[in-house]
Amino acid sequence: MSNTIWVLIELENGQPARSSLEVLGKAAKLGRAEAVVLGAAAAEVAPILGAYGAEKVYVHADATYDNYLTLPAVDTLSALLNDHQPRLLLLATTYELRDIAARLMVRNNLGLITDATDLAFAGEELQVTVPWGGENVVTATHPHQGTGIVLTRPKAFAVEQFDGRTPEVETLSVSINSAAQAIKIVDSVDVASEGPALEDASIIVSGGRGLGKAENFQLVEALAKALQGAPGATRAIVDAGWLPYSYQIGQTGKTVKPTLYVAAGISGAIQHLAGMKGSKYIIAINKDENAPIFSVADLGVIGDALTILPQLTEEVKRRKA
Repeated sequence: MSNTIWVLIELENGQPARSSLEVLGKAAKLGRAEAVVLGAAAAEVAPILGAYGAEKVYVHADATYDNYLTLPAVDTLSALLNDHQPRLLLLATTYELRDIAARLMVRNNLGLITDATDLAFAGEELQVTVPWGGENVVTATHPHQGTGIVLTRPKAFAVEQFDGRTPEVETLSVSINSAAQAIKIVDSVDVASEGPALEDASIIVSGGRGLGKAENFQLVEALAKALQGAPGATRAIVDAGWLPYSYQIGQTGKTVKPTLYVAAGISGAIQHLAGMKGSKYIIAINKDENAPIFSVADLGVIGDALTILPQLTEEVKRRKA
């Protein structure tokens, strides 16, 4: 008998988030994937989830989930988990889903594993691969005793297609109590940015301490813009206050897998490599010929990033003209 794995689908502008679809595809490979969709657009989204692996979708189309933070979803999921007891609740790692996972764990005394990069069943036991210490990994296990919760690392899995799969859709009859509507979302602010989002960019140009000072990060941004890519950064320069956390790539930042990753002035600490070594092609620019970044690079350029970046940008512009 296959294991039943639930995935809570996060909605962005009325559409399923890519991160949730990645997790849903992994769930379908592990066993019987069932999705839960909560929010005003839930009924419209449910039928398309079969194409991404769902065999069944639980739906509650109510705008309360969109307008109040976390608690309505926790109440609904707690009741569903107690009624159905799936083997696993698999979630993408986002700010809201981490909050939901933590509250479900405490309220229902469930096991929780975070930062997973892979999962597999060995008989009745769930084995979860978790990075630890950069290039090292450990395998955490969850015995078959109640529902387990696993939060997965972004970009750990690809979006899978299951052509011809039509999911069973069950509409939930749920009453959301007033106590769950304690934290209202008053406003949402979109941070203005140019170019593709870092997580979705096919080309990323990142900078590190080799840039020397914050003002020089504009050289990274200029090349990224010329390549129609996104700029990224190491933890070192984010911690130094050069850039906000949203730019950070690495073990404690974002995991990216672009087609091309340009690392400028980045030494290649294992914590940074953990977030970008899955890139298809890596170009490294560094003055230190012994920098660890060259061990993962497809092309290494030994030189000063402050000199090379403007030249690259001008050459890209010239060839595009």
